[in-house]
Amino acid sequence: MSGAVILAALYFGREILIPLAIAFLITFALSPPVTWLARLGLPRLLATSLVMVTVGCALVGLGIILGAQVRSIAVELPAYQSTILTKLADLRQNLKAPGLFDGVLKTVERVQKEVESKDDKPAEGPPPQRVEIVPMPQTPFEQAFAWLVRSAEPLATAGIVLIFVFLGLLDIGNLRDRFLRLLGGNFHRSTDAIQEAGARISRYLLMQLLVNVSYGVPLALGLWIIGVPGAMLWGALGAVMRFVPYVGPLIAAIFPVAIAFAVDNGWSMLLWTVALIVILELISNNIVEPLLYGSSTGLSAISLIAAAILWTALWGPVGLILSTPLTVCLLVLGRNLPQLRFLDTMLGSTPALDIPARIYQRLIANDADEAVEIASTEIEKSSVVSFYDAIGIEVLRLASEEYLQNASAEHRLRLASGMDALLDDLKEQYPSSLSSEATPTVLCIGGKWEIDALAGEMLAHALAFEGIAATSQPPASVNADYLAKLDLKGADLVCLSYFTSNPAIPARHACRRLRRRWPTLRIVLALWNAPAELLTDESLETLKADAVVTSIEEAVRRIHRIVDPEEAKAAQRASVPDNDAARVDALKATGVLDGNKRDALDALAKRAAEVFDTSVAVITTIDKDREYFVGQSGKLPDAITDDAGALLPMDREHAICNYVVADDETLVVSDIERDPRFADNQTIEQWDMRFYAGAPLRAADGLVIGALCILDSEPRTLKESDVALLETMAADVVATMTTSDAEEEASVESAPAASSGTAGQKVPP
Repeated sequence: MSGAVILAALYFGREILIPLAIAFLITFALSPPVTWLARLGLPRLLATSLVMVTVGCALVGLGIILGAQVRSIAVELPAYQSTILTKLADLRQNLKAPGLFDGVLKTVERVQKEVESKDDKPAEGPPPQRVEIVPMPQTPFEQAFAWLVRSAEPLATAGIVLIFVFLGLLDIGNLRDRFLRLLGGNFHRSTDAIQEAGARISRYLLMQLLVNVSYGVPLALGLWIIGVPGAMLWGALGAVMRFVPYVGPLIAAIFPVAIAFAVDNGWSMLLWTVALIVILELISNNIVEPLLYGSSTGLSAISLIAAAILWTALWGPVGLILSTPLTVCLLVLGRNLPQLRFLDTMLGSTPALDIPARIYQRLIANDADEAVEIASTEIEKSSVVSFYDAIGIEVLRLASEEYLQNASAEHRLRLASGMDALLDDLKEQYPSSLSSEATPTVLCIGGKWEIDALAGEMLAHALAFEGIAATSQPPASVNADYLAKLDLKGADLVCLSYFTSNPAIPARHACRRLRRRWPTLRIVLALWNAPAELLTDESLETLKADAVVTSIEEAVRRIHRIVDPEEAKAAQRASVPDNDAARVDALKATGVLDGNKRDALDALAKRAAEVFDTSVAVITTIDKDREYFVGQSGKLPDAITDDAGALLPMDREHAICNYVVADDETLVVSDIERDPRFADNQTIEQWDMRFYAGAPLRAADGLVIGALCILDSEPRTLKESDVALLETMAADVVATMTTSDAEEEASVESAPAASSGTAGQKVPP
């Protein structure tokens, strides 16, 4: 009911809403230059007036030039009349010649004659008289008044749009505040919605302008080379009409094609013109638009077409032009307002289901081929191990949750058969370098369900990429009968896989029975849904296992450490960059190790800790052999600080930040205790931290001299937007490091009011 009311309001209120929507769109387009001029120091009124006058003059100048072209073509059109008549006569002559459709035409004519002969019956009575109503001629005054009425409507609309654009640009802050009040509720969510809508629409309009110009300029140049009159006019028309989705390019193409038909006595100009338009359309649609647009709108292709139909039905041709920006606004509201979340699902380009859910749904729908296709696409973006770790285990976790609640017997069979096909296909597509005849070192056993065994099969495939031969066994209850038949095939390590949320009792019994039969056997428990209390050292002793892992990546690294400790440590150690000497020189050139930037860097570390709500934040630099802490915030253990509370230097090989320097990218460790690279590091253990995220500090030429790090005592994750924000703050840290004292003093004196928001300025603690 509410939807029908909204649609009715949009339709019957279009006379008012259309000017407002057009003004809203133009305001978004002109806001960036106005804001830029205002930041240069111009008054807002002057900046707004200057931008609007500039745009108006540009449009008037372009109109004058194009008007001259129109007049020139209008003068020359009568000269093309003979050419047009000659070509039409030739076409008529060719159509009358004997051809392929003669039989069809004769059949149609015969049927038409038969129908007319049956209708030609004599009519009774006198023939009907034709009546024609001749309107009264209008007086000159009435004609002038009618013309004035027809002209007043578009002029009034243009005036309303102009006034709204001027007022919106002049007082955009007040307009934004009113939108915030209308949205209500959470100021953070409303602010994000307005900023996202503005960014998406501005980006869309800019990309649309670039796409149109990249089409119009080559079109005008190509038509000029071909010799079509008014080439500049048709290029401009082609660029402008592309603002009208779908039908605009078709309408714009009619005019140059018609002129080429009329001008040339032959057919070469027409054919060259058509070929030019077709080639430019193909390039624009398949290369330029995907390259420039990308995901600028966030709308799916289906929603774009549906929105174009809806807005055209409501507001006519203007609705077609405004359909994309208006739908973007609806999408943003759906993403930021919980009560309108359905709009994000209906309109957004992001998949409605995440990757694990999509694969699981395809499997229970008996569509293993599409599940394999999705998996292969994801593996191409990362690796087989990363796919198993981030997606494969999640698919099985979802299956374990649904196994007894909603899944039918047929669904379970489809899942098992589909996963077999999926894993077999992935093993065939992505084989490891190990020989198939290699003696297995690790035996993966499913603890209870078939889902447990499937996780073991994934782990065995992942271990093969690490150079560890492994094999998997079907699920079984590890009792005396099973152990009597079990053949380890030379393996000296067994990995028991459990998806149950209460694996303590079956895992403990299994470990004890395995140790009774094979006392030297090493046992790793893969507890994919284990509660936190089972991951402590005390629980590990109770379970009688050598290690407990919760992910594929952790299992691969941990098993590698158990099987071959020295090789694993060497493989998992951070490498030294090829440009390490230049990197160290760049660090020394900053002078930050002298301590003269300590207060400013401490302030930036404190800001990072507050922004991300972490207990500790540090700014580190890595020399040839040591890691130095040049900025810090938060309470740290006494064992790693001096008497003044400053962090003591650390050996480079023990520092987590050394991995940031080696890989030249942001490193996020959700749980340090679950990462064998750091969990076994006694120096890092003294920090008593569970979460780490470090963004590289890039000096000149992209050389990484250290990292901005945030740490917390509890495990956590970071979203992609948070990672990007941490990297932005790292760039601010580098700016502070590389700013000389004289430049900093000059900056403070010239803009003291802006010091709290400028990177490199001292921020009060």
